[in-house]
Amino acid sequence: MFKIIDKEDLAIDITRIIVEAPQIARKAKAGQFAVIIIDEKSERIPLTLADWDKDKGTITLIFQKVGFTTKKLGTLNSGDYIQHILGPLGHPSEIKEVGTVICIGGGVGIAEVYPVSRAFKEAGNRVLGMIGARSKELLILEDKLQEICDELFITTDDGSYSRKGFVTDALKELFDVVEKSTHTKYPDLIYCIGPVPMMKAVSELTRAYKVKTIVSLNPIMVDATGMCGSCRCSVGGKTVFGCVDGPDFDADQVDFDELGKRLKLFKNEEDKIKGL
Repeated sequence: MFKIIDKEDLAIDITRIIVEAPQIARKAKAGQFAVIIIDEKSERIPLTLADWDKDKGTITLIFQKVGFTTKKLGTLNSGDYIQHILGPLGHPSEIKEVGTVICIGGGVGIAEVYPVSRAFKEAGNRVLGMIGARSKELLILEDKLQEICDELFITTDDGSYSRKGFVTDALKELFDVVEKSTHTKYPDLIYCIGPVPMMKAVSELTRAYKVKTIVSLNPIMVDATGMCGSCRCSVGGKTVFGCVDGPDFDADQVDFDELGKRLKLFKNEEDKIKGL
């Protein structure tokens, strides 16, 4: 059993919980995730390790209440227990000093961008953060990223906060500045996580400028052990599983068109459940 010691609502339907899990906290690295089972009648779901404290023996999980299990998890409070947590899982992000790194996060994907940005900064890189959300009310971890990023760019779809538009707009604007300048250069690496359409758009943009880009396919995972096949995708012409082979992959090698089609396989069933 894993005790919840703190709970906070970060935004509309986005919650952060801090859980006692000393064994996971000791081994956690940026880019990894955990699988939770709330109780004996619950399904297993993967959640990003958004933070951890080795000394206190705690891990931080951030989740969006969009389905049955995440809504059920959202009903738990400080002092309550989660029956099972397995982790850390997945290959850690490859962190090394490369120069300038842009870390891009969209929606609840910002939860993973935070520890990855911190790790790149600790490795000696100049880190630029770019985060986006549909509106100001859905934006998370701005203060945390401000502390570690050399610069932080924020976009909202509706223009309710900072720049109106998408993260790709901010990225293209930055590339335009570099293109016209003789004193600046393109980033050495881009790390991106968020909705699949966003990661695809970032990948297409960075490919045009020949900037190496890594995407995390964490958002498409379900079972997180390679058994269900929900995160199966083509990378470099080979079939891989996001949960056991990733979650990080070279964006240039990911077949986003195929991935997008697979994610729509059960759209009719999902719409029925939602009453659409």
